[in-house]
Amino acid sequence: MTGATVPHGDRAANTEAEAEAVAVGGKSTLAAVATMYRLTAGHRGAIAVAGVLTLVGSALGLAQPLVAKQVVDASGRGQVIWPLLALLGALFVVEAATGAAGRFLLERMGEGVVRQLRHGLVGRLLRLEMREYDRHRSGDLISRVTADTTLLREVVSQALVDLVTGSLVAAGAIALMAWLDPLLLLLVVVTVAASAVVVASLLTGIRNASEHMQGSVGAVAADLDRALSALPMVRVHRAEEREAAGIGARVDAAYGAGVRTAKLASVMSSAVELAVQGSFLIVLVVGGLRVGGQAGSLGDLVAFLLYASYLVLPLSSVFRSVGLIQRGMGAYQRIDEVLRLPVEPTAPRNPTDRPPASQPAGPTGTRAAGQAEQPVLALSDVHFGYSPERPVLRGVSFAVPPRRHVALVGPSGAGKSTVFALVARFYEPDAGTLRFSGRPARELTRGDCRRGIAVVDQNTHVVHGTLRDNITYAVPDATDGEIRRVVELARLEEVVDRLPGGLAAVIGEHGCNLSGGERQRVALARALLARPALLLLDEPTSHLDAINESALTTVMKDIAQECALLVIAHRLSTVQHADHIVLLQDGRTVAGGRHEDLLVGSALYRELAASQMLRSGGESGSG
Repeated sequence: MTGATVPHGDRAANTEAEAEAVAVGGKSTLAAVATMYRLTAGHRGAIAVAGVLTLVGSALGLAQPLVAKQVVDASGRGQVIWPLLALLGALFVVEAATGAAGRFLLERMGEGVVRQLRHGLVGRLLRLEMREYDRHRSGDLISRVTADTTLLREVVSQALVDLVTGSLVAAGAIALMAWLDPLLLLLVVVTVAASAVVVASLLTGIRNASEHMQGSVGAVAADLDRALSALPMVRVHRAEEREAAGIGARVDAAYGAGVRTAKLASVMSSAVELAVQGSFLIVLVVGGLRVGGQAGSLGDLVAFLLYASYLVLPLSSVFRSVGLIQRGMGAYQRIDEVLRLPVEPTAPRNPTDRPPASQPAGPTGTRAAGQAEQPVLALSDVHFGYSPERPVLRGVSFAVPPRRHVALVGPSGAGKSTVFALVARFYEPDAGTLRFSGRPARELTRGDCRRGIAVVDQNTHVVHGTLRDNITYAVPDATDGEIRRVVELARLEEVVDRLPGGLAAVIGEHGCNLSGGERQRVALARALLARPALLLLDEPTSHLDAINESALTTVMKDIAQECALLVIAHRLSTVQHADHIVLLQDGRTVAGGRHEDLLVGSALYRELAASQMLRSGGESGSG
């Protein structure tokens, strides 16, 4: 399966299903091994072949001391030994070839498991509930996709098979050593058992230290992402050293956890090394004395010493694998946390009431007879809070008719942006109803709702790539004529003419080659290209000068002929010509009407207009 091409969605779904079925076990080595084994689902064939090749190579290695014994004994008797030497060389070459083939299969399998995990993590992160991004830092989440999965690669590609094959090879070596000299074997077992006790006492500490180290690395990534994303602010306020010190503290924490992991691993490695060397010296001394006393042959001692030296690698690999698996569990714990975070549901909350296939559910669908005048969007007594103790909306009601311009205004903190978040289905209302083209949102999937809307928010999202890439993000296969249409609507002709290469010009990270107003117009063109039934504009004039603001007002009139407009604005001059203005205060709908009506009937609106020196008819006062 590692070499097969699997559709992205299937890979993510398979990994997701596996993750949900895998409960991160306790900190025992057995539970850790069981968890790591489950990660290799779909790669068991490769593991089996690699395991067989490794065992064959190990068996050939175990045969070499017996051949060496025959060489020594035959030489002592004056017999011809070159056939035995040729056999010994052949065994060595075949062992190396089978070992290399097995190792390649394991490495490829490890890469396949990591690829599968990363696909699952990426798919999960892109579909998480928006509340989860309020609780987790994006840099730390990215670190789990990169650093933590990299650590797991070594575990699944080496540790599991090394643990099994090392145990089998060690068992085979011990059996042959028992056949050659049980007394010497007893001395070896006592020495190795003492080392095993030391190793077992260190495993929990290694896993905890590894988990802390991976968490600290994630914190470094999160803090660095925060600082780099706000670099102009950091430099203007001369905070480079302060940020470097803060991130440096995270680096020091990762260093401390890494040093602790290294210390424990070094103690474990030294314990294994001392046990192996000590047992080898004991065998050499005691066995030499016994050969001198005629209690055994020199060939037997040579074979036993070779098996004792061969026991070093499998025992070392077993102990190393156990420690590596515990370290890998620290990384997998963090990965599993992400794979268990809730994602946006793909089905409606009330699927039994979904319309039949012949009647599209979303706002872009053709309306059935009798529904022609249904509002594109309607909110009825909507309540919502990002947390139960912090309500934001306390009863918001309004409607957006087809091809009409509706504006949301009000003081800062009134809940305008939260309304947009609910309309985009980033969150669900705590109470009340949202309707899209007459259908309650709970009867539609989030994809159904989003299919008919487009958003241009205050923090304009422009990604690295060409101007064409950014404009066609929602409609990658748009024709040149469609692109030209939205470029003209968004007044982007000058930008296209100015940039070298026009639409093919690379606009840099976060659109650094464009001004704030130009980025706003790029986002507007991108939204219009999707031909939405409802266009949400959040502070569309926040980055525009007076001339471009006036031009945008004309653009909005043109757009309203094609789709409904819902606009958030602090500048009332932007929306004073709207068909309907909804006034919010403290999360409630307190007034609604046209600009002139609100100037007469709402004291709050008059106060907002007075602060911006707007009079009836949209004229600016002179102060």
